Amino acid sequence: MKQNQNIGRGKKTVQGILTGTLLLLLLAHPAHADDLIIEDAPPPRKETFRDRIPDALINRDDSFFTFTIENDKFGKGTDENYTNGVRLTYYDTTTPSPQLLNTVEDILPFMDVNKTTSIYYSLGQNLYTPQNISTDTPDSEDRPYAAFLYGSIGATTIRENHVDELELTLGMVGPAALGEPTQKFVHELINTTDPQGWDHQLKNEPALMIAYQRQWPEMLKGEIGPFYTRLSPHAGFALGNVYTYGAFGATVQLLPEQHRWQAPPQRVRPAIPGSGYFYIPEDEFAWGLFAGFESRLMGRNIFLDGNSFTDSPSVDKKHFVTDLNAGVTLSYGRIQTAYTLNWRSEEFEEQDDNSLFGVFNVSYRF
Repeated sequence: MKQNQNIGRGKKTVQGILTGTLLLLLLAHPAHADDLIIEDAPPPRKETFRDRIPDALINRDDSFFTFTIENDKFGKGTDENYTNGVRLTYYDTTTPSPQLLNTVEDILPFMDVNKTTSIYYSLGQNLYTPQNISTDTPDSEDRPYAAFLYGSIGATTIRENHVDELELTLGMVGPAALGEPTQKFVHELINTTDPQGWDHQLKNEPALMIAYQRQWPEMLKGEIGPFYTRLSPHAGFALGNVYTYGAFGATVQLLPEQHRWQAPPQRVRPAIPGSGYFYIPEDEFAWGLFAGFESRLMGRNIFLDGNSFTDSPSVDKKHFVTDLNAGVTLSYGRIQTAYTLNWRSEEFEEQDDNSLFGVFNVSYRF
């Protein structure tokens, strides 16, 4: 019994020593708030443009056919400079990207392929003429006759707060682009001036171009009553023997709030960007207004500089060119039409005035 009491007193003694030691340590090193390490909760993640797009739209299996025609008759009513452009585009939101684009993506670190990537294929033709098309020998100080026939493969991808677009173009410049028979057929059809100077057009040359642009949709956005508005800046470049340039600009849109998921219509490059995507429920009508600008620093423009590897007509181009445009879209269910009026600053030194041309688009979603 006495032994057990001694053991008990021993335990109390040890406990007392430990307690006293702990008190001494606390008195010698009082705790401060700085000594306490408390991990803060991570700040809340900011909402991105991608977050604002409903998953139902991202997961939709939509395809579009879009026909685009640009002509100076639809603007100033003339027949000069960039006189006509046509483009037919098939745009698919779910088609896997072709190997060619995957290869380019591996080379370009700023391009990505993910579940939002859409692929498009285009065929197009552009025509360029001097101011006076009724003479056999064009003015040497005016832009030369030229035509461009091409095909393009492109991809658009949404990443957080921006949209990337990459486009590869192959084609032909010169008589093989069929500019002369095209313009003569159309002018005969509408009974207007027969162009006489196509014998002096640029010579045949294969065309290769890669174009990239990044757009920041809804950098500024807001609601005005039942309407939705967004400001979307963009920047990009093109490299090739047809065009080489750097560009920047912005587009503003005004839309009904319930039909806000509409992009500006497609255009013929070089141009203010627009994918032509729209989603309008069946049997509903929608509209949209848009306006924008793009300024380009031109390094090369084959339609002014002339052929790359042989002598040809040419003029002294201006290195800084600006486009301004404004337009409207009208949609009903699966069909959308659009009209754009585009002003372009003078592109070469002897050009008499600025260019003004109109653009019509017709799109069908299926």
